[in-house]
Amino acid sequence: MKKILVFLADGFEEIEALTLVDVLRRANVQVDTCSLEEKLVRGTHDIYVQADVSLNEDLDEYDGLYLPGGMPGAKNLQENNKVQEMIKEYFSKGKLVSAICAAPIALNSTGILKDKKGTSYPGFEDQLEYQEYVEAPVVVCDNLITSRGPATALPVAFEILNYLGYKNEAETIKEDMLFNL
Repeated sequence: MKKILVFLADGFEEIEALTLVDVLRRANVQVDTCSLEEKLVRGTHDIYVQADVSLNEDLDEYDGLYLPGGMPGAKNLQENNKVQEMIKEYFSKGKLVSAICAAPIALNSTGILKDKKGTSYPGFEDQLEYQEYVEAPVVVCDNLITSRGPATALPVAFEILNYLGYKNEAETIKEDMLFNL
């Protein structure tokens, strides 16, 4: 079973975080939400979520990381040294690193975007040092997956399932959720 860690920083975009958690868990992927400090985390729209783990725990056993956007959530991820170290470590080991909306700014701070193509929420292009910026809902470039924003939360979740080898499950969940209407 694959394991994904989803960061929840204060001010995270709820749709972007919880849609991914929901879809991946439907496919029986182990998904743990991770707070930066206290386990009760406030989203950008004042929805509180109880994280499964926190940054001060052992977090090496995951197959990938996912960073939801939202403000100031994305900025909080960018400014957290432990998150920055984990992004670099996971990326250098060839593990999945994924971000949506404004969260690629947290990836940019690590320098991993320079040789990659990717996307983000419109208006963040000038803060990102991609080799190629792509205006697509979801962009896959090696072990990096990026996406545009709240409306792309389902497509990026399905793309992450495909990346993890859960293609059949992704198709079944699309049908069950009426995604293909």
